[in-house]
Formats: sequence, structure tokens, C-alpha cells
Amino acid sequence: MTAETLPAATETARDAGWRDIAALIGARIADRLRKIASVVRPLAWVLTALAIVFWIAGLSLGWKELTVTAVIVTITLVLCALFLIGRTEYDVALDLARTRVVVGERAVGALTLANPGGRAILPSRVVLPVGSGRGEFGIQRLAPGEKAEELFAIPTQRRGVVKVGPVSVVRGDPLGLFERAHRRDDPVDLFVHPKTVLFDGQSLGFLRDLEGLPAADLSRDDVSFHALNEYQPGDDLRHVHWRSTARTGVMMVRQYEETRRSHFVIGLSRSSGDYARAQDFELGISVAGSIGLRALRDSQRVDVRVQGRELRAGTGKQLLDSLAAVEESKPREGGISDLSGVIAATMPLASVVVLVCGAKVSGEDLRLACSRLPFGARVIAIVADTTVEVPALRRIGDADVVSVGALGQIPLALQKVLA
Repeated sequence: MTAETLPAATETARDAGWRDIAALIGARIADRLRKIASVVRPLAWVLTALAIVFWIAGLSLGWKELTVTAVIVTITLVLCALFLIGRTEYDVALDLARTRVVVGERAVGALTLANPGGRAILPSRVVLPVGSGRGEFGIQRLAPGEKAEELFAIPTQRRGVVKVGPVSVVRGDPLGLFERAHRRDDPVDLFVHPKTVLFDGQSLGFLRDLEGLPAADLSRDDVSFHALNEYQPGDDLRHVHWRSTARTGVMMVRQYEETRRSHFVIGLSRSSGDYARAQDFELGISVAGSIGLRALRDSQRVDVRVQGRELRAGTGKQLLDSLAAVEESKPREGGISDLSGVIAATMPLASVVVLVCGAKVSGEDLRLACSRLPFGARVIAIVADTTVEVPALRRIGDADVVSVGALGQIPLALQKVLA
């Protein structure tokens, strides 16, 4: 680099530095203007524009009436803006009596606001979002150390996960021209579980042995003895039955039933194209929850699969929390037969598979879905149809298919399947 280029390079670097500083200052000014604009309500913008028009028209045209009107509007805006001055530093505590309820059960909570400072806090308004709605509470003037508590109820008519909060403390003027909101506390999730039914005396799978569950597949080496066969090249000599060999003169070896660990899989279709009505979908979720809880009480390993993902089901609480968040999917995301293919690919050693779907699934689709499941697994398909008065049982291939119209029919339906 020559001596002539050094000053030019230095000047270029200086200009770049000034540009960075200017950009930083501009970003901070823009951020501050956004914060100021966020406290101005639409009515205040209208009055501000009118005040400017009245000032210009009154002074330029000499109309005292317009000038007096501009003065009145300006004073009104200034007085209302003064209501934003002051602290809103509450200590906020949001407490739900229960974070898990069943559909229809009462859910209540408490919102406590305290003034931890040494000065009084002027009256304010508190906004509490609850799901898609929100509740509003008027908080009176709080002296130093004073507390205010508000109780509220949360609607639980629908299954789901309701997000409660975050709490927003709103300061504003009586005319609603300006409003300043400060968020406090973190949101809390309320799990509204589906309804389930408890039932006993049903064995949802095969009898448990020491190593696993006997299947229909035969094996050369296992723990569940099946029969004696003639020796074939490749058989393990350790399984030769010498007494039978001595008696028949032909080398006989033991043959075993293949065993697999108790693996209970529930395939719940959430495709809207599989259900005739919304009530059927909710019934299907309740059916999956009831059967899953029964299998967990039987100490079986339970996996629950829906279109697109696997649900947590290690405990009853995890299962119900997961089912509370399940929503219907579009038909293009796949139906019950696609779900069966995913189960076969990801859980090939399943011992019992329960498919839950709606009445819009045809018999051919059910047959295809059952044929895709792991070979040797016992398959039970439950069709949720709220128009059914008495559980109806039929066979499709090797699968037992039962239609239920209400949650209370599940015990009777399983009795028919397991009879």
C-alpha cells in the first residue's frame, strides 16, 4: 500500500464507523418511538390529528373557535397522558388450585398482586389471558405492603391444554386514549384431560411369563417349549432330547414358541376424514386413554402413536397430558392405514396393537390397516361411533373389530373381544 492510499483507507474506515454509530442510534430511536406509539390508542391518534388540523386552520385563518377547540383537545391529550406516569411494579403470583382436571370439572385459580415498594400504586387494570379469551380485573389503589387477590374460574367444557397468562398490568386514562401494559409472571398450562372409564378383570394381552409373551411364531431357541421335531442340519445340538432319541432311534430336538416382551401399542387416528362427527373423535380419544390406563395398570409397556408423532405414555399422567393436546389432522396427513404402516415400521415387536378410528373408515380400509401391522401381534380395532347403542363385534381377517357408541360401553365391548 502506497503513502497516498493510507489517508483514503483511514477516511473510509472512519466513514464506516460513523455509519455504524448512526445506524445504532437510529435503531434505538426507532425502538423508542415504537414503545411510545404502542401506548397510544386509535382514538388518541384521531384526536391528535384533529388538534393539528385545528391549530393550523385556526392560526392561519384567524378563527378563534378553531383555536379554542385545538387548545381544549391538546389539554385533554396532555391530561390523559399524565395517567401513564407512575409505577406498576406489582409482585404478581398466579396460582391454579389444580393444573390437571377432567373435562367438565371445576378449575379455579387465584391472582395475587402486592405492592412491595414504599409508595402507593395508583389504580390499574390487570388482563389475564385464558386460552383464546381473557379476563380483566380492576385493581384499586394499593398502599405500600398492601395486597389484592382476585379469584377466577376457567371453563373446562372442552378437552385441551389451556394456557393461563402471562399477566399484563395495564395503566391508562379514563377516556381510553392511552394504555401502557407490563407483562408479569410466566404462563401456566392447565391440562383438561379426556374422560376415561376404569374397568377391571380384563386381560388386554396374553398371559405374562418370565421372559415375555408367547407368540404364534416358532423358534429353534427360546424358553417356551412347543414340540419335538426331527433333527435338521443347523439345529443346535444342545436342544437334542436324548430320551426321545433313544426311544425312537431318530435324533429329536426341542422346538420352542418364540416369545416377545409385553409391548402394548395403541394407534389412534386423528384424521378428520376417519370420523363422522366431532363427538366421535372425542370418544376415540377417551377410548384410547381408558385402554392405555388399563394396560399401564397391568404393568405393560405402552406406546401410543398418532399421525405425525408418538405420544408420551410412560405413566398415566403423561398419557392423559399427551391426549389432552391431540388435535384433528387433515386427511392429506394420512388415515388409519398409513398409521398402521408407521407402527409396523417403528414397533415391529409389538405384541398387542389396538387401533382406534371413526365410523367413516370402511371395512376394506380396516382390512388394509390390520394387514400392515406386525406379524404375530394380536390386533383389536375399536370404531368410535356415537350412534351405536350396543357394542357390535365382527371379524376382519385376524382382527377383532368392535364398534362403541359411548365410553361406558368399553368394558362390555372388551368382554366380547376377549371372550
